[in-house]
Amino acid sequence: MAKGENIFKRKDGRWEARYIRSREEDGRIKYGFCYGKTYVEAKARVTEAKAKLLNEANLDSVLNKEKFSSYCDCWLDLRSTQLKTSSYVKYQNGIEKHVKPYLGELYLKDITTEKISAFSQHLLNEKKLSIKSVRDILTFVRSILSYINRQIDGELSHVEVIYPRESPKTIRVLTEQEESELILYLAEGMNAGKFAVYLALRTGMRIGEICALRWKDISFADETIHVGNTVQRIKNIGAQGDSKTVLMIGSPKSDKSRRTIPLMPDIAALCRKFYRGNPECFVLTGKESCMEPRKLQRYLKSYTKECDIQDIHFHTLRHTFATRCVEVGFDVKTLSEVLGHASISVTLERYVHPNLNLKRENMRRLKIVDCFSSEQSDTAVNQ
Repeated sequence: MAKGENIFKRKDGRWEARYIRSREEDGRIKYGFCYGKTYVEAKARVTEAKAKLLNEANLDSVLNKEKFSSYCDCWLDLRSTQLKTSSYVKYQNGIEKHVKPYLGELYLKDITTEKISAFSQHLLNEKKLSIKSVRDILTFVRSILSYINRQIDGELSHVEVIYPRESPKTIRVLTEQEESELILYLAEGMNAGKFAVYLALRTGMRIGEICALRWKDISFADETIHVGNTVQRIKNIGAQGDSKTVLMIGSPKSDKSRRTIPLMPDIAALCRKFYRGNPECFVLTGKESCMEPRKLQRYLKSYTKECDIQDIHFHTLRHTFATRCVEVGFDVKTLSEVLGHASISVTLERYVHPNLNLKRENMRRLKIVDCFSSEQSDTAVNQ
């Protein structure tokens, strides 16, 4: 049970969820009760009851007496059974840390396009959040507004969410020389950390996917890697002690992120070298506990420092892999599936970075018009 939920397991085995249904004239609370065979069922029913209660209230009263924060809570509760734990924690943190402090105490009648725009500027200028982070927060604020409109017959449909414009960023990709120098460094005294970095360079796997990789995910017969999990550190929402975060192994970023990647011969050979016979062990540790992604990030930082390569983070390896694939002629559909993207457009927009030499080579494939060849154009000028 999360803090403040009022959901309990009864002695008869059923789950009971309590919510505030109304108040007496003297201010005493009158509770409503919902029951379910499981915690999830009771929570879903009480959430529905709360939403229905809000919907049945007088519309003017709702607009003038209900605060935005209460709808944030209802929206999050409704989504809780649909979201991955990591997504739920992300939304909850955004609501508690940013949305409620600025918008939470406003009555619904006071929610306007101008107020949402001021909130956006507050996040950018005072909280110093990145444009991407602000856009992410505004996305679920917009979803909350849509939820409110469904409850109160579209009374806030005039409120617009205007996203800050995100300027295209130059994405860092290793040059061929930097990549060669890094590979030579990794090859010398290859260990688990170096193998992880090389694996990212040769497969485009994300850092969490590599940390979550077990030996049973690697088929030596087919020479493939199956990506089915990821590791990430998230806020511990039920924390009782000093631990504010917890390392969680869960499903990858999206359904398309579950994928099978063919192994190149060098990667297959390294896998055979490091395998110790227990398929349940994690690849990077050889144990039944995984490597912390932050530890792997520190390894990469030390390796690139030794190679005097600047401005590198782990995702740079993924960008570099995608770019090299394009340079050797990968079709985008294949590359998109290897990277585990939801659509080809994501691959094209975010990860494909052709250099000037590749652009020039492709331009030269076009048919040259004879009358403008250098020899004939010189003759035409002389005449």
